Amino acid sequence: MKALIITATLALVAMSSSVFAGEAWMTDIDAALAKGKQENKPVLAEFTGSDWCPPCMMMHKKVFSKSAFTQVASKSYILVKIDIPQGNKALYEKNAKVLSKYKVEGVPTVILFNSEGKEFDRFIASSFPSIQSFLSKIDQSLKKSKMN
Repeated sequence: MKALIITATLALVAMSSSVFAGEAWMTDIDAALAKGKQENKPVLAEFTGSDWCPPCMMMHKKVFSKSAFTQVASKSYILVKIDIPQGNKALYEKNAKVLSKYKVEGVPTVILFNSEGKEFDRFIASSFPSIQSFLSKIDQSLKKSKMN
């Protein structure tokens, strides 16, 4: 019985940390871009296939769901996740239009927009598979964009 209580407690702690990390992400790119303009902050848009794309699932598990990532990244960026899950036809169809609008040809893709909504970088997220490497990449991209 004691082992069951410990296991249940650990499971709740693990789930709650993922839930809290998820709260940092918006899911509507137009609203995120408007918020970026209002707050004078750039926008980080992650395009993902959460239930069918192995590199997307890896990035979610190792980087995007972690509060160590979201707490740091959300200081500099408005975070928005555009998901095209095969298990949710309505969401897939809605967000497939967003991928088409921004000419995203594969996932996981990240697009960085300035506060005016102009794209300043685009890259494959799984090329930076750790919190530190991803944070370094977006920091360098932001610094480079401010020099131009």
